[in-house]
Formats: sequence, C-alpha cells, structure tokens
Amino acid sequence: MLGPGQVLRLLYIQRVLIRHGLDELVFAMHLFRPVRFVFYLLPWNWFRRGREPRAVRLRMVLEELGPIYVKFGQLLSTRRDMLPEDIAREFARLQDDVPPFPGALARRIIEEAFEHDIDDIFSRFDETPLASASVAQVHGARLKDGREMIVKVVRPGIERSIRQDLGMVYLLAEMAERYSADIRRLRPTNVVAEFRKTLLYELDLQREAANASQLRRNFADSDVVYIPQVEWDLTRRNVMVMERVSGIPVSNIDALREAGVDLKWLAEAGVEVFFTQVFRDSFFHADMHPGNLFVAPAEGRQPRIMMVDFGIMSSLSEYDQRYLAENFLAFLNQDYQKVAELHVESGWVPYDTRVDEFESAIRTVCEPLIDRPLKEISFGTLLLRLFQTAKRFNMVIMPQLILLQKTLVNIEGLGRQLYPELNIWHTARPLMERWMSERIGLRGLVRGTREHAPHWLDRLPELPGRVLDLVERAREGKLRLEWYSEDVERLRREMHENSRRDRHALIGAVLILAGILSTEMPVLMNTFMNLPVLTWVLIAAGGVFLILSLRT
Repeated sequence: MLGPGQVLRLLYIQRVLIRHGLDELVFAMHLFRPVRFVFYLLPWNWFRRGREPRAVRLRMVLEELGPIYVKFGQLLSTRRDMLPEDIAREFARLQDDVPPFPGALARRIIEEAFEHDIDDIFSRFDETPLASASVAQVHGARLKDGREMIVKVVRPGIERSIRQDLGMVYLLAEMAERYSADIRRLRPTNVVAEFRKTLLYELDLQREAANASQLRRNFADSDVVYIPQVEWDLTRRNVMVMERVSGIPVSNIDALREAGVDLKWLAEAGVEVFFTQVFRDSFFHADMHPGNLFVAPAEGRQPRIMMVDFGIMSSLSEYDQRYLAENFLAFLNQDYQKVAELHVESGWVPYDTRVDEFESAIRTVCEPLIDRPLKEISFGTLLLRLFQTAKRFNMVIMPQLILLQKTLVNIEGLGRQLYPELNIWHTARPLMERWMSERIGLRGLVRGTREHAPHWLDRLPELPGRVLDLVERAREGKLRLEWYSEDVERLRREMHENSRRDRHALIGAVLILAGILSTEMPVLMNTFMNLPVLTWVLIAAGGVFLILSLRT
C-alpha cells in the first residue's frame, strides 16, 4: 500500500515522464492500464515529429528527477547486458554534478564531527568547494603543520533522501517485475538492491578512507602510481581529510602534450596499472573515469598517475581471476572449446550444460572480433559478449565482474583517446601469463608451499599423536570411514524406496493369493469364520498394498 508521500512522488515522476514525451511508460503501468485509451486522445500524441530519440529523453528524465536517479542511471549504464545499447550509451553521459551546499554549513558539520572549532584544526579552510557531487563535496584546507589537504563532507540530510528515493525506485522495479514478463527476466529489484548497497557504502567515508589506505599500501613501491595519504585522526563517518594532490586531468590531452608527457607510455601504463590491481592485488579501483585520474609531470623521469575518489572499489576471488585470465588467453588462441569448458568447470554455468552447444554460441560471438586487428579488439566488449552468451545458458553475472567490465570500458576508452594505436592485448597478456605461471606448474607449487608452510609447521607437532591414535583405533577395530556424497545419498534413498515398494507388492500379492486359495479350503476356513467375509478382506488388503507399492 502506497503512503501519501509515495503517491505524490509517483505522480511527480509521471508528470516528468509525460513532459518528456514518455507517456507510454506511464500508461503501461498496471494502475493506468484501464484508461490506456486516454494516451491516444492526448493532443500532443497526435503528431510526434521533432522529438529527441528515446534514449536522450530517458537521460533528461533522470537528470530532472535528481541526483539519486542520475547515479542510478550511471549504474545502469554499466549493465549493458541488460539495457539496449542506445540507452546504455546515453546513460553513460549522465554527470554527477549538483549545486554545492553552503560552505558555512560544511564548516558546522566538520566542527560537530571533531567537537572542535575549525580554526583549532586547520590554519585555512576554503568555504568555496573544489567539487560538488550528489553524496558529498570537497573543500581545500591547510593543516597547522603546513600540509595541503582536501576535506570531503557528506551532504547533510542525504541519507534520508537516498533511502526515500531508493524506496520509490524499488517500488517501481517491483511493479515492473509484477506486470511485465520481459522486465522480470532482467530482475530489476536485484539491480536496485545492488545500487542501494553501493550508494550507502559511499555515505561511509571511513570505508572510503580504508579503501584508499589499502590501495596506497599496494602501490607503496611504485614509481608510476601515487595514492594520497589519509589523515586518520581527522576522519569520521561523514568527514574525511586526505592529502591534496595536484596534476593535469588525464582527459586534457593538449596540456599533457605541452608538459612533455609521452602519451603512448601513459596509455600503456594506465592499462598495466589496472591489470596489476586485478591480477596481482585482487583489489581494484572500480571508478577509474577521467575525472578521478591526474598526471603529475616530473623533471628527468616519467610522470606519475594519481588517483582520487575511492568510494567504489571491488575485489576478485582467485576463481574470478583464473576465469578472466584463462578465458582471455584461450580467446587469443581461438580455442573456443577451452572457453566453454572453463565456464563449466568453474561453475559459472550449470554442470549439465552441453559443451558443444556452448562452444558454438561462443564461436558465434567471438569469431567476428578475431577478424579485426588485435589492437582494435576491446577487452570490455569481449567480456560483455561472453557474459551475454553465458547468460543464455543460465550464468548468473556477479556484481564484481560487472564493475570490472565497466572499468575496463573506461580504461580502454581513455587509453585509445590518449594513443589510438594502443594494443591493449599486447600490454595485458604478459601480466595474465605471469599470474597463471605463478599459480600453475613449478612456480605455483613453490608459491603454494611458501604460503602454507607456516600453517603446516604449526600443525606438525600434533601429527605423531594423530598417527598413533589412528593406528590404535584401527587395531581395536574402532576405525570407521565416514563418507557423504549427495549422489550416493540419493541412490541410497531410491534403493530404500524401491525395497519398500517391493515389500508392499509382495505382501499384497500374498494376501490376494491367500484370498483366492481360501476358496479351495472351505472346510478349514468354515471352522474359524465366515468364508465370504474373509475372502474379501484378504483381497481388499492385498489391493491396498499393491496400490501403495505403485504410489510410493
């Protein structure tokens, strides 16, 4: 049941949809289906010339509805396995740029978080924000020791607003699932739940600070990447203080050229940094768009890539990493059967999937890409097509792989903007092969032994006692082997049911036979009871047991 506030919000959404010529979405709702004929009577629907394409109008609707809907559209733009290509491409243009809230209010939030006057913390605080987004805004500041910092402040009242808008988005997703079989297959409520989790994570700046610290630690020895340092003493859930870094925005190609930056090196370094995060660290920045990347030129050495905004990070399990590396390498070798087998072996698709059918579907997707020059083949496009193919075979796409695919698209697009001749496969292949060699073969054995040796040594003193106990139990006949298998257990149950049916059938047959034979022994039976009654009782009982044997 909708509350008054939700009804008003729903009516407002419908008004915005109608204003942008999306009446059909309003009248497709179950609530308005009985009056759908009104849609055709509205004067502005008689002539539909001069309107923007559908995808553009949808983007404009999200921008008008506000920042939460903008962020939701940005998330949907990464789900190209769900959206038509034109809508996904248009949603990718959504900008998370909203008017700032007053600097005086930011000052008050900071003072409440630290329980100190802001002048006791900073020697300078800039009330005019450097940047403003839907969840937080960033101010410049200087600590008492002279270090330049940025102060990120969560927008006041945003959590309440987010929860209200998310409730409405979830309601719309539920209604869409309930009344549209096509939309139900896309499971929009799952997408909304994923979006809710991501957005609420962004509200916790301590989580973002922890992400930044982990990434800084991973690249502590790097001459290529620099991650700003978090000031933990001045970080709370709604306020974060971090080292301020400066550089040229990676999208400003003219400024990079003027600074003497080698664009070929920069494009290849960006790809290598991303795949290092994926395969070496299994922890990657999942929002590597141009606004979060800067380049700091340096005299006499290569420049450094600086990352900011660590609200959206993701990690991959070793299974995920192996899935990616082996599939990409098998694709390069045009071994489509290997790609299909990897999906089945890793459990990404059901184990009863026919490998030959899956292989044929993958070949259909991949072969057109192989005919193109290797430098033109997109990692992100390949991964998306593999996902779309596997989805037809009931593969469930994990959120971390969607984030990976989205980030790959960003990195590839940026890399080729910097250096159109970039060969991403040539840059990434050595990293994937190195990762594989470290986990398979002699190097993998040495690495595994080194990693597990401390655990083995810790358990080693217990080993003699356990062996003696095992020998003693075997000698006394107390050793019992316990083995459980679902298949064996299912077979045992079937054998038990068959045995029970056989017993019922045997008893029924004996009783019926006894009833028939009793007609040949009238003298003996008349000694004990009335013959017709006994005969029919035996036959009836036998019939019951036979029926039970057939039903069970």
